[in-house]
Amino acid sequence: MKQNNWKNRIINFLEENRALVIIAFCLPASYIFDFILNIQKFLYHFLFSSPKSHDQRVRKIQRKVQEWHKLPTNNKKLLCTARPNWLSLSTKFFQKNKCHQIPINLFDILELDERNLTVRVEPLVTVDQITKFLIPKGYTLAVTLEIGDATLGGLALGTGMTTHSHQVGLYHENVISYEVILPDGSLMRAAENENLELYKTLPWSHGSLGFLVALTLKLVKIKPYVKITYIPIVGQENYCNLICKVSGAESKEDPVSDYVEATIFSKDKAVIMKADYSNFDPNFKVNKVARWYKPWFYKYVESFLSTGQHTELIPLRDYLLRHNRAIFWVVESMIPFGNNPIFRFFLGWLLPPKPAFLKFTTTPGVRAYTFTRQVFQDIVLPIQELKKQIDISCKLFDVFPLLVYPCKVYNKGHSSGQLKRPPQKYIVKQTDYAMYNDLGIYGVPGYVKRKEKYNPVAAMREMEKFTRDVGGFSFLYADIFMTRKEFEEMFDLELYERVRKRYGLENAFPHLYDKVKPEIDVFEVGKQFEIK
Repeated sequence: MKQNNWKNRIINFLEENRALVIIAFCLPASYIFDFILNIQKFLYHFLFSSPKSHDQRVRKIQRKVQEWHKLPTNNKKLLCTARPNWLSLSTKFFQKNKCHQIPINLFDILELDERNLTVRVEPLVTVDQITKFLIPKGYTLAVTLEIGDATLGGLALGTGMTTHSHQVGLYHENVISYEVILPDGSLMRAAENENLELYKTLPWSHGSLGFLVALTLKLVKIKPYVKITYIPIVGQENYCNLICKVSGAESKEDPVSDYVEATIFSKDKAVIMKADYSNFDPNFKVNKVARWYKPWFYKYVESFLSTGQHTELIPLRDYLLRHNRAIFWVVESMIPFGNNPIFRFFLGWLLPPKPAFLKFTTTPGVRAYTFTRQVFQDIVLPIQELKKQIDISCKLFDVFPLLVYPCKVYNKGHSSGQLKRPPQKYIVKQTDYAMYNDLGIYGVPGYVKRKEKYNPVAAMREMEKFTRDVGGFSFLYADIFMTRKEFEEMFDLELYERVRKRYGLENAFPHLYDKVKPEIDVFEVGKQFEIK
């Protein structure tokens, strides 16, 4: 009994003084942790890595897989990479200890093809690494996530979108080819004109169809800045209508900017941002929003609700990583005063706390505790249902701000990959795509802040049902709350299952559902809240 009292006291102390604990311990430790990781990465690149030795490294991985392939059937575990869970940006902790782990140490940018506007990379190249390489040369990826630690291979086998996705679609639409090792150790290239079924199913496969060793991605030509206009809007119907219009959801003839996004600060207020590539223009101020002492980007955006519409220039790399320092707005729940000018000036350079460090220090107890007290979801829904999305999110989570990125989702017919084709009623006239949007819901639910009754499992299951009903889908890096049957209603697994069987993957790699479901029994957690 005394032990439980002490445990509860410690938990209460940590909860009530979370910001001080993070500043005194987590931020310095995270900085040191990241410094050590960067030293290790530098030494690996210096001693072992080079684009010229890519084929040699791939052959080494092939030999490891072939050794597994020769094992007696009763001694074989399912395959997965040896990359630690804490290095991924997924919220989950897949139980790799139950699998046969294969090291995949592939960190190099292999080839820039300026004629065909493509770049070939190894899977562990990060967003931070590729933007530093491409932008000085006048290019960027067609889809670039805002978090610098995200890997290009992780995005290829998961997915991603950005504020350019209303023009080019999801991340996987901009993958030219994948190079994967299959369970017999063979190396296979998958592209639109080569092994098409595998090419269609590798997106959203989350490492359940093979080991990715290289991929080729589309590039876009750029200018050094974006000219961005912040448009504050009052009235839910007003901002929903404008988001639809500026994204091109109403007609393919509507002119659209290079980048479009919206941040919704309440049911009644939002700021819509339109940005276009630009050279330096002396008529507009240059704002380097990624500097450590600058206001967090979403807080800066919020200021235009008071000051009115504004246009300025932002260096392109600053724009692409504008949400990195505050991890959108997640850091605010850790450090409520983190946007204070004094804090930013003296300690802002320590931000953000590295996701790898936060996961590395997450014990099962902490994971279970935060699982019930936070929401971190990206859900992709038809943009015509934007008002309903916001209403149901407010009802279930009471979390603001909300992030909105418009995105094309193409109708590729039946059984053409894990994404179901959009319902016909959402297809933009005279096109083969519907305009969807990412609804980003991040933070501590208002019910938790107010210490009111709240069942996180029931809330997410209702959100997932709404998503299935309107033909949407969840990003699978975040926790899912669906049964296997519900999961198969949201996603089209017909071709996926056929590919698994055709290439002998069923007894080699975990199934997609098993790979992405939480290691926590969400249904048991839900029952606990029902009892209370």
